[in-house]
Amino acid sequence: MVEPLLPKLERRARHPGRKRHSDRLVFQGILFVLHTGIAWELLPQELGFGSGMTCWRRLAEWTEVGVWPRLHEVLLAKLRRADALDFSRAAVDGSHIRALKGAPRRDEVPSIGAERAASTT
Repeated sequence: MVEPLLPKLERRARHPGRKRHSDRLVFQGILFVLHTGIAWELLPQELGFGSGMTCWRRLAEWTEVGVWPRLHEVLLAKLRRADALDFSRAAVDGSHIRALKGAPRRDEVPSIGAERAASTT
């Protein structure tokens, strides 16, 4: 599911340099660091994910080309098709969004329930 989203880099024919670690292993290394919370430089070499710096660089590379938002969309689409999303436990927090002057007041904005009722009739 992830592999088609990752950029394909061709090795240079002349002066190819060191062969890159596999995307799969580096992806696992990134997930390991993000899941455990360890520092990148403490990623154990014995796990075979490459160095922490390799994983960190690949994370930055994939972030720059927009892999993560596309992966999020693909995963959400798959979960929707499987009817595996439960929004009854979702929470929306807008406290980090800057309020704009001149924005409609709360009593001027129709509630979501009112919009749904109007669209079903």
